[in-house]
Amino acid sequence: MTGASAGIGAAYAECLAARGFDLVLAARRTDRLEALAETLRNKFGVAVRAATADLADADQLEAFAAEIGADDTVTLLVNNAGTSTLAPVADTSVAAAQAMTDLNIRALVRLTMAVLPGMKDRDRGAIVNIGSVLGFRSLPVSTIYSATKAYVMLFTRGLIDELAGTNVSVQLVAPAATATDLWDISGVPLSALDPAIVMTVEAMVDAALAGLDAGETITMPSVEEADRLIADFDASTLALLGASQKSAPASRYLNVTA
Repeated sequence: MTGASAGIGAAYAECLAARGFDLVLAARRTDRLEALAETLRNKFGVAVRAATADLADADQLEAFAAEIGADDTVTLLVNNAGTSTLAPVADTSVAAAQAMTDLNIRALVRLTMAVLPGMKDRDRGAIVNIGSVLGFRSLPVSTIYSATKAYVMLFTRGLIDELAGTNVSVQLVAPAATATDLWDISGVPLSALDPAIVMTVEAMVDAALAGLDAGETITMPSVEEADRLIADFDASTLALLGASQKSAPASRYLNVTA
């Protein structure tokens, strides 16, 4: 479990501990992480290890990846760690853009690749990648963040197809606005949002786990008729891809005078 010290990660940790999972919790904030681990041990009687790691740091990421990759007791990976800066590209610092790509993309892919060979060898396990509805569409203030979550969406969906026919399951969770401290970090305070569109972390995680239990590969906790809407989205993208399979330029580019 990454990004486990607060918000969605902490809610996942509690729900999984309640189900009897022993846990390895990774996050940067040692004090919060240790406090959560102690609470879960005492409340649920499970083994919980707190692994302080800044997964945006290449060396710390590699050390944690090596640890979980060598642990054949890992049956579930929840890639939750992420960060966000919501601003136009021109108003986003290089450091903020790098932080989003390092944590939202690089860490998620590296940890997935760490556990995947063992899960495939054992033919069992599950990987949950936390994406976002903004991975399906960017807004003027979410260009970089949306791009990182679009990567998560396509990476996860490709992995789902790769693992079809195995007992290793992969789930993309794509929440909309959720009440976490990521909003304040992003530059858009949670108080600026309409409360009617903001889901609690507990409700979001409960829905995500219900989706995992039901065998969903894509869980969008706030979306009614998600299956139909995702099918429509897929049909449009497949039609566009299919229309591209020609050796000649489209007719609108032919016989154009300079």
